[in-house]
Amino acid sequence: MRTLAGLFEGTESQTPYGGRATSWEPVGSAWLKLGSRRGREKSEPGGVRAVEVMTAEARADIRLTAGRVLRFGGGDWRIRSTETVGGQAILNLERTR
Repeated sequence: MRTLAGLFEGTESQTPYGGRATSWEPVGSAWLKLGSRRGREKSEPGGVRAVEVMTAEARADIRLTAGRVLRFGGGDWRIRSTETVGGQAILNLERTR
């Protein structure tokens, strides 16, 4: 089954108080064939975080690049890496829980 996902790119700006804010601008959409979700833990200086990873397939599209976000099923999934094989893009997705 395929899922329609919105594709977003983060734009970072400085706040009036000297902080950083990221706003997500829509870039387009893509139909995805989703693989199974897997959970793992990621160690960081602030502690351990639960992370979900998933592989998805879509038509090859130059807009599907690492660092952008796909929004579907009520969650935001960051594209960690892409590989194009025979007109299909294989995406490695990750989201923090």
